[in-house]
Amino acid sequence: MSKTCDIRMTGARLHFLPVETRVPLKFGPETLTYVTCARAAVTIEDASGQRAEGWGETPLSVQWVWPGSLSYQERHEALKAFCLQLTQAYAGFHLSGHPIEIGHAFLETQLPDLLQGFNRTRAEREMPWLAALVCCSAFDIALHDAYGMLHQRPTYETYNADWMNADLSAFITPAAGAAVSFKERYPADYLCFPRPDKLPAWHLVGGMDKLGDDERDGTEPDDGYPVLLRDWIRRDGLTCLKVKLRGNDAAWDYERLIKVGEIAIEEGVDWITTDFNCTVTDPAYVNEILDRLLVEAPRMYGMILYVEQPFPYDLEKHRIDAHSVSARKPLFMDESAHDWRVVMRGRELGWTGVALKTCKTQTGALLSLCWAKAHGMTLMVQDLTNPMLAQIPHVLLAAHGGTIMGVETNSMQFYPEASNAEAAIHPGLYTRRNGCVALSSLTGNGFGYAVRQIAREMPAPACIAE
Repeated sequence: MSKTCDIRMTGARLHFLPVETRVPLKFGPETLTYVTCARAAVTIEDASGQRAEGWGETPLSVQWVWPGSLSYQERHEALKAFCLQLTQAYAGFHLSGHPIEIGHAFLETQLPDLLQGFNRTRAEREMPWLAALVCCSAFDIALHDAYGMLHQRPTYETYNADWMNADLSAFITPAAGAAVSFKERYPADYLCFPRPDKLPAWHLVGGMDKLGDDERDGTEPDDGYPVLLRDWIRRDGLTCLKVKLRGNDAAWDYERLIKVGEIAIEEGVDWITTDFNCTVTDPAYVNEILDRLLVEAPRMYGMILYVEQPFPYDLEKHRIDAHSVSARKPLFMDESAHDWRVVMRGRELGWTGVALKTCKTQTGALLSLCWAKAHGMTLMVQDLTNPMLAQIPHVLLAAHGGTIMGVETNSMQFYPEASNAEAAIHPGLYTRRNGCVALSSLTGNGFGYAVRQIAREMPAPACIAE
């Protein structure tokens, strides 16, 4: 049954914003030095003809969404080309309803065919599903923002029975044998209200980051921002560190953890996570590192809050039993967690937590959140080094989601100047003080961007569709 608050999409617009890093960011075997952000605007209208526009943005992080041997440029251009196709597809998708209903229908009925058609002539160069989701996310986020703008409500206030036509049982199914029902349950039942206005901020220790003065080689930027880990901790009051590891060099990974751990303990850091970036194929690799830490560096072992995505993200292709790892530390899915069905499969294999990302769509993140919480899994919200507008839905998801500890946020490490225009309106979101980011400026409708107040010079649209 439809509601008077239902909307449909009537148009879409796409902009590409290039951003360069101040220092390299290593993703597994690859290194990021620049990124293109896809910023989308979606126009919607209700049955009475009232219209509103919403915004969404995501970095097209090539190395993360599409690892492989193809050149960076080929993958990068493919992502941009798919975003252009999506502009037309979203503008032409006229299903009426709530953004979760529209977004879910697009992901289920439109995206698979769009990706298949895009890949049909690409042979061994096929773009993966994760990359397609990231391209979709800018438009999906914009749809959710537009809905709040039209109805003059913060978007998170609309995830309930007053606004939605269908309950969660229309979108997700409990695990077999679980004492869980999604009948008459809505996303709001799994969200936190009121949301906190401060969140602990996780700092990323990249594989190429300098830890001490002995690692300086003269190539460090002299731009007023810290270079060494200890200086970052002191400047921002950091209490949470995420350590990028290689996953294929146990000696290097162990030594890296010891070095970071020593600095963390000396500087009063509380928590550490380990991120193996999908490169591990045998649980024994992770177990042996953890067991050695337990014996040789027990305090460091105790500081590890969870282990993130050591194994390849295609769980169907790599059905690795992860129970031995999660018996030692909470084990969180990241790249694997495409949607709630993959989360369900991960739970069967021994994963105990889910790292959500808005770059896999706001709709998908919310449905995965609900499924995971209903089944007793722990949550985290991880970064895609989100600058500019991309930062705002990212931190809102963490604030409303109830994470194990705060939110990962690292754009201020790698391209701090990129967000100057947005930081003038939302200063607490783009700086980390006393180890936290502050959300108190997010008080408006939709996602609270306050786009009209942000003095950003936008490039010409790459595509306009109606």
